[in-house]
Amino acid sequence: MRFFSDNAAPAHRAVIEAMARAAAVDTAYEGDALTGSLSRRFSELFETEVEAMWVPSGTAANALALAALCPPYRGVLCHKDAHIQNDEAGAPEFYTHGAKLLLAEGPGAKLTPDTIAARLDEIANDVHRVQPAAISITNATEYGLSYTAAELAAIGELAKARGLRLHMDGARFANAVVHTGASPADLMWRAGVEVLSFGFVKNGGLSAEALVFFDGGLAAETLIRQKRAGHLLSKGRYLAAQILALLDGDLWLANARAANAGAARIAAAAGARLIHPVEANELFVRATPEETAALRAQGFAFYDWAAGEVRFVVSWNQPETETEALAKALAAL
Repeated sequence: MRFFSDNAAPAHRAVIEAMARAAAVDTAYEGDALTGSLSRRFSELFETEVEAMWVPSGTAANALALAALCPPYRGVLCHKDAHIQNDEAGAPEFYTHGAKLLLAEGPGAKLTPDTIAARLDEIANDVHRVQPAAISITNATEYGLSYTAAELAAIGELAKARGLRLHMDGARFANAVVHTGASPADLMWRAGVEVLSFGFVKNGGLSAEALVFFDGGLAAETLIRQKRAGHLLSKGRYLAAQILALLDGDLWLANARAANAGAARIAAAAGARLIHPVEANELFVRATPEETAALRAQGFAFYDWAAGEVRFVVSWNQPETETEALAKALAAL
């Protein structure tokens, strides 16, 4: 019973079938009909005109987005536990050709206007210090917390007041949308976000993420960066097919709803062991080495996170029998 990561979950059957249909010969690179429909489809979803493109990985999506927002001699403010800081092997710095990540604090890997302002105010406005150009936030965060529309709007207002661009790492954006019940538009451009790395791989995709630009001028330059970085695939229609299949009929939301519901069942049983509120599909739980050994002996697979902490991730296709079994096992510790 695997609760390691939703990255390991299978691709949804609808995604596989859509890729099979995409085998029909079409124009190569970004000129095919499926890729050509992405911007229109995302414009409908976000209730405004956007430019969208596929990218093979979340790391590439984040790094390309930040390269569009931040020049090499400036910085990107993010949480100290952000994925772009701890899990992307320096890709943001590499793609921006040297922009610095400026780290801020906050419980649950969540930023607030106050924590952002405090970090910005530490930076002297002179040539000796790297000056910020952008803010990057993650929704849902690395610890599974979801930003509300009001929280994002407050950050967007601060970013605008300080003259900073705003990027969202949405590797689990679907889970945040389901938890908050807000519209994608309210969690995005209406709150001031200019570029979204829209995650699909964790939510039923195979090898496709999306970059969604609410400033069309950023998209044109990013297409060039995509080619230069080696991420312009000649058969990109297979990536577009995956994204469109998950958007059709709001399958992306149905998958996230299933994962969130499974996490909620486990959270109810974990009780006081929970380290963070469960607002998506990740759970961080206190457990002793003896308790983790007992859980593994019962067939549960998961990551040790920190001393006395473990992480469980519920995937979109996790059988209810497995989430119920884990809930019972945690309650019985």
